[in-house]
Amino acid sequence: MSEFSLESPTEDAVDAPAAEGGRAAPAQPYLVLARKYRPTSFGDLIGQDAMVQTLANAISKDRIAHAFLMTGVRGVGKTSTARLIAKALNCIGPDGKGGPTIDPCGQCEPCRAIGEGRFIDVVEMDAASNTGVDDVREIIDASRYAAVSARYKIYIIDEVHMLSKNAFNALLKTLEEPPAHVKFIMATTEVGKVPVTVLSRTQRFDLKRIPAERLAQHFGEIAAKEGAEIEPDALKLIAGAAEGSVRDGLSLLDQAIAHGSGAITAEAVRGMLGLSDRNRTRDLLARILEGDSKGALGELNAQYTLGVGPDMALEALLETVHSITRMQVGADVDLVTSADGKQKLAEWADQLSASVLHRFWQLLLKGLEEVKRGTMALQTAEMAILRLIHAAQMPDPGALLKALDGAAASSAQAAPAEAPAATAAPTALASPAQAHPAPPRQPVFQGLPKSYDQLLDFFVKAEPKVEAWLHDQVACVGFSETELVLSGRAHDERVRELREEVRREFGVDLSVRFEDVAGAATVQEQKEARAAAERQSVLDDPAVRRVMDIFPAAQLIEYDLTGTEDADGAGVSAHSTQRNAL
Repeated sequence: MSEFSLESPTEDAVDAPAAEGGRAAPAQPYLVLARKYRPTSFGDLIGQDAMVQTLANAISKDRIAHAFLMTGVRGVGKTSTARLIAKALNCIGPDGKGGPTIDPCGQCEPCRAIGEGRFIDVVEMDAASNTGVDDVREIIDASRYAAVSARYKIYIIDEVHMLSKNAFNALLKTLEEPPAHVKFIMATTEVGKVPVTVLSRTQRFDLKRIPAERLAQHFGEIAAKEGAEIEPDALKLIAGAAEGSVRDGLSLLDQAIAHGSGAITAEAVRGMLGLSDRNRTRDLLARILEGDSKGALGELNAQYTLGVGPDMALEALLETVHSITRMQVGADVDLVTSADGKQKLAEWADQLSASVLHRFWQLLLKGLEEVKRGTMALQTAEMAILRLIHAAQMPDPGALLKALDGAAASSAQAAPAEAPAATAAPTALASPAQAHPAPPRQPVFQGLPKSYDQLLDFFVKAEPKVEAWLHDQVACVGFSETELVLSGRAHDERVRELREEVRREFGVDLSVRFEDVAGAATVQEQKEARAAAERQSVLDDPAVRRVMDIFPAAQLIEYDLTGTEDADGAGVSAHSTQRNAL
């Protein structure tokens, strides 16, 4: 029987008696579904419509590339597609007069020989076991000779990424300019390991994962041909476990048919795959949300007794949290969830906030990583569950801050009319020099600057070094049109530069002298004192204090006093973070 045949062996072929001796012919060996239903035409390929359309147009317009590269995950039809291309290019039709076609007849000698793997002009090489230069050199030498009985000599190199670097280099020139009668078709699951020099010389096709809905339909058709009764939910489970691979799904279907003896239920498939029951997973999540530590650990251990691994239990919880999040944003959930399950997920989607779901997701991911990495899987999973319960009982920081802001606003509105007198409280923390803020700086002066701040503004452009000295190192204790009195460390060079600039710009001989004044603060020290007083006023706000009481390890990162109406905190927006937080 052809390896690619889509039809099952006929009863006549299996049970027909021998022509001589009256003895029954030996039964043919069983062929697994993945080989039995391998595509024999492009119409049998599922989920690869774009590639089939491209090849059909190329063949019909005689624009056939000299080299193809098929890439994709396991089991999506890379090698099968390569053999179909070989058939399409070498088909001669039932009458022997046909040309290349996207619909090979399957009856001519090239089609039948390629399907049976005995066509001399179609050479398959497994690059995983033939990785060296010598193996490639054989292909290069043989490619010089014309095809024996076909239109094209075709080389199919499977798992091409396994070739060595030297083997790739040896193949490059022939791959770029092969003889007209030679076509190369390569297949790989790891296209990232194929050198760019090879990729640039091929026509690349990325075979897609097959959608679960299409896989379930395909498996149902095959199960019907096999005479097996299978529940729709069982088909969905198998399609989901296949992860887009037809071959993986057919292997699972083969196993399910054997497991169920012809009648396949979703429960049997779930047990065969070792999946945690979804109802029990939802029960476990319900106990976690209720804070029932004993019940949650009991449910986890009950699933473990039934054969569900701790990592599988956490993965099932992750899947449930993901489904809730998808339902919360209005997306569809997976195919397997029942109507009752969807109703429960919808309830949780309404009750839980997005921040809680994201927190659960991160904690479960961390727990799953610990389970897989550690040596005590069950105990690690239990601790992850307890950590999740603790997180479920904690208040949402965002909602808490909103509630505290609302409470602060209410208390501000209820304050007595004389409350504005308290506005002086935050500024009381500042130094006396800050009681009256300096007038705004003016960039342009008419005559000698009238204030110390204006003098600093002048020196920002005139002599930045003098401005930096006046700003950071000395304090002004007196200023007039003829005299500047400073307190702090004298600097003869800076004093000379200051007087020369004032004399040159304003024609004034400014006198500079120094006095030791206790408590005199530089402009920089005044700014730092104001910032500290402002920060302290935020920390003294009642709403902020309540947050700090609830989260003792919290720190004030930033605050915004824009729109602040009073000093007791109304209108203050503070942001905090908590170390070791969830």
